[in-house]
Amino acid sequence: MAEGRAHVDGVIVKPSFKVTAGQVLTLHVPPVAPLDLTPEQHDVPVLYEDDDLVVIVKPAGMVVHPSAGHMTGTLVHALLGQVKNLSGIGGMERPGIVHRLDGGTSGIMVVAKGDRAHHALSEQFAVHSVERRYLALIHKVPLHDQGTFRSRIWRDPNNRLKMASVVPGRKKPVVEENWDDENDRPLRRGPGWERPEPEEEDDDPAGKEAITHWKLRFRGDRVAAVECRLETGRTHQVRVHLSEAGHPILGDSVYNRRDCVPTAALREAVTALTHPMLHAFRLAFDHPDGQRLSFTAPPPADFVEMARLMGWDAATMIGP
Repeated sequence: MAEGRAHVDGVIVKPSFKVTAGQVLTLHVPPVAPLDLTPEQHDVPVLYEDDDLVVIVKPAGMVVHPSAGHMTGTLVHALLGQVKNLSGIGGMERPGIVHRLDGGTSGIMVVAKGDRAHHALSEQFAVHSVERRYLALIHKVPLHDQGTFRSRIWRDPNNRLKMASVVPGRKKPVVEENWDDENDRPLRRGPGWERPEPEEEDDDPAGKEAITHWKLRFRGDRVAAVECRLETGRTHQVRVHLSEAGHPILGDSVYNRRDCVPTAALREAVTALTHPMLHAFRLAFDHPDGQRLSFTAPPPADFVEMARLMGWDAATMIGP
């Protein structure tokens, strides 16, 4: 409306104008400005590459594809400078992209080089057969050693930059049951834990189902390290679930909580962080030819250093 592209009954109106029943709202959408997807040279580590796909480690701070405020310096620009014949299914702005990581999150991604791989990988992400494991350094030590966050995530109505759980009648996700990681099954029911509301369709405005299995890796003084295994891949899923459970990720300025204060010894280091201490360290999926592929990548240097300040060896966090 501010640009005069919204008309009500043929008349340009101000942004504050309130439309009433029976009026005709006309929007004049300008043509999409073409994006300059010029290949750029960036240091993006490649773990694996063949004629069908490439597996890379996205650096923290790099946005996956062009968007408002990020028209250059994205992973797509870097891939165009390193990889040939990316899949065109994702469109001009997202060639080869079948899944994403938040800009501040580092870790492993798979990118399709051809349409066959793009279809095959997209189907696996849709049915949740891809294994995705993350490491996170968090505020406060969980009361339990492992568990499951299960909620429905949607855009936060009070902040369009955030996502939030929208389970009716609850403000926090439900930790449904303990999780036996070794046998990949529920361990036992916990006191006071309850099952979530019945499932709804994914396109329902009440949110999309989000399931995160977690287990404690290290415990410290008001801080901890956890591993998260995703069943679903909703926007900001790990960050939302951990924050709503009272354990926001160190360095996450969007989902940080005022009641989470690090110890004096760590306060300066935590305050200096420029992105969440969240790393996608493992990815496993089926190659279009049928074989199962699995990849692991250690955390970046700033993650390793933060773990060291807490007295932990980050290399031991990505064990079995």
